[in-house]
Amino acid sequence: MKKKIAFLTLGAALVAVPVLAAPGGDRNATVTRAEAQAKATEMFAKMDVNKDGKLDAADRAAKRREMQAQMFDRLDANKDGNISKAEWDQHSADRAAKRGEKRADAGEDKRGMRGHHGKRGGYHGMLMGKADTNGDKAVSQAEFQTAALARFDAADANKDGQVTPEERKAQRGEWLAKRGGAAPAAPTGE
Repeated sequence: MKKKIAFLTLGAALVAVPVLAAPGGDRNATVTRAEAQAKATEMFAKMDVNKDGKLDAADRAAKRREMQAQMFDRLDANKDGNISKAEWDQHSADRAAKRGEKRADAGEDKRGMRGHHGKRGGYHGMLMGKADTNGDKAVSQAEFQTAALARFDAADANKDGQVTPEERKAQRGEWLAKRGGAAPAAPTGE
């Protein structure tokens, strides 16, 4: 069960990225189907760590090792190959301060940490499971692309081949409503 959950969480959020993310991170930009397809190709290439053309347990293990090495490097402040109690304590203090800043920046927003709400895999895990259409516990580039474009098509309410900020907001509102969450805030002109 744990392996299945881990598989489902493998970058599942990224399946939706081609639909939800606008070019350059501009939430107010309109995304075309071609842009969504290009973004899906780019994201698959990043996720396919071992470059074998599929997303599977080997990619998860390689990504996990990479992330652990990066974390160790961040914690090992003096680069001596060991993490001392002082380095660990400093990391903990820095992390607590950063969390405090985020909460202060949130102001009146009392929702706190958002995400899976204690559920492993969650909604994004379900997306990745749906992407594995042949049930081989791996997601091929074709399956990934198909899932990303299906998400795009679902968000493209007027079927004009483009997803506007309003369509993204409406789609996100539908997802949140299904999960029992709050509706998203309106996009800002950042």
